[in-house]
Amino acid sequence: MSYAPFRAGQTPLELGMQVSAEQIADDLKRLAEITDCIRTYSVDNGLDQVPALAQKAGLKVIHGIWLSGNQLKNRLQIATSLALIKQFPDVIIAVVVGNETLLRGEMTSSDLAATIRQVKAQVGALPVTYADVWEYWLHYREISDAVDFITIHILPYWEDFPISASRAAAHVDSIRKQLAVAFPGKEILIGETGWPSEGRMRDGALPSRTNQARVVSEILALAKAEKFRVNLIEAYDQPWKRQLEGTVGGYWGLMDAVSRTPKYPPGQPISNFPHWTVEMGAGAGYCVAVFLAAWLARRRKPWSPPQQTWLGVAISAAAGGTLLGFAFEKFTVESLGPGASLKWGALLVAGLTSPFVVAVALTSGRSMPTFVELIGPRHLRDMRPLTLLLGAVLAVAAVVGAETALGFVFDPRYRDFPFAALTMATLPLALLTMLNPRSGGVRQLPECVFAGLLALSAVYVSINEGFANWQSDWTCGIYLVLATTLFRARGEQIPG
Repeated sequence: MSYAPFRAGQTPLELGMQVSAEQIADDLKRLAEITDCIRTYSVDNGLDQVPALAQKAGLKVIHGIWLSGNQLKNRLQIATSLALIKQFPDVIIAVVVGNETLLRGEMTSSDLAATIRQVKAQVGALPVTYADVWEYWLHYREISDAVDFITIHILPYWEDFPISASRAAAHVDSIRKQLAVAFPGKEILIGETGWPSEGRMRDGALPSRTNQARVVSEILALAKAEKFRVNLIEAYDQPWKRQLEGTVGGYWGLMDAVSRTPKYPPGQPISNFPHWTVEMGAGAGYCVAVFLAAWLARRRKPWSPPQQTWLGVAISAAAGGTLLGFAFEKFTVESLGPGASLKWGALLVAGLTSPFVVAVALTSGRSMPTFVELIGPRHLRDMRPLTLLLGAVLAVAAVVGAETALGFVFDPRYRDFPFAALTMATLPLALLTMLNPRSGGVRQLPECVFAGLLALSAVYVSINEGFANWQSDWTCGIYLVLATTLFRARGEQIPG
């Protein structure tokens, strides 16, 4: 299993970051219960302590030498590694000279091959390899002459054409056999493979707890049956990777980042919603609260709302209650840093608030306000509390919706789909504009701009992401609902 020691708040991107021997020893003691070999990638950040601590834990090590475009650092990596290899010959069973260096474009293939041979000449009979994404071995076949065995990375989720969890194991085996034909006489080690448990969907590849457990178990079963070696990525979830790869980057581990325990204890059922009973109870209570708010608002008015009003309240309450737990879970895993926490927190609050304020508006006979009534000329503003709450929910939905939509258009790879909280915020507003439309007035320019942006983005994103991606389909559908809601807005004309 690939091992990196970094816990919450720790990152190798921080200059001078050093992980303590006690922390690494604790990790390796836990890993020794489920594996007999780990793979490292570097000797930086305290990882030079791994061989000694692995020896105490009874683990073998596939030792990694990190190569980059910095020749001084490369020489330091090699010198430190050679000393460790000499000191722990019974622990280090192979050396990986460079990890995805060609993929990152930090060395030429000739320089890389020369560096591999330089290390190989100094480690005696210890097997030496290089690790990269499988396509790069086919692009740079000359590297094979410098290594003792081929180490390939096969990550079905990250393929250019993503592979679904149901076909991941077969895909790994197919690529392995293809590389075996390309490099006869060389062992093929699958140096990285696995599946994420959280994050955004790519085409039909869905990160989830059950999919991660399925892919890993099927690959291991296949490896056992066909007798090939596999290194899983990775031992522990690495929160710091979310900064580089989005939410999904932090959830490739088979062990939890906080508890440091296996996500899937033997003999226990696996669920994508392990706290579903609590979430169901909270959702039911939420629905009751929305109906109570509507009933109290109705009692204060001397009129009887039509039957469709209560249908709108019911749909808003049901959507909010159903998505409540999922929206909270998405918030906890997707909020990285102050900016993301503020954005997703605002959307979550808007989603939680929307069914309540819309229920009150529906049973009170109120219509959707416009942006002009919130921030326009003083004589057009409506400062009543309900208007302000409805306007705030609409503004958050429109701004976050537009920001995320543009993100999916221009830089989508690591972005999460806000389908749960955005649905909670948007659907009640759409029902309000349908059931309590404002008579008269003219369309508003700000709302029309947001509507056009959301509609055009939704069409592009749905095509770009592929229709197998239900997270994208759902999000784009909500973008269109929000666009329609904004387009239907009516208000007074601002004097020119």
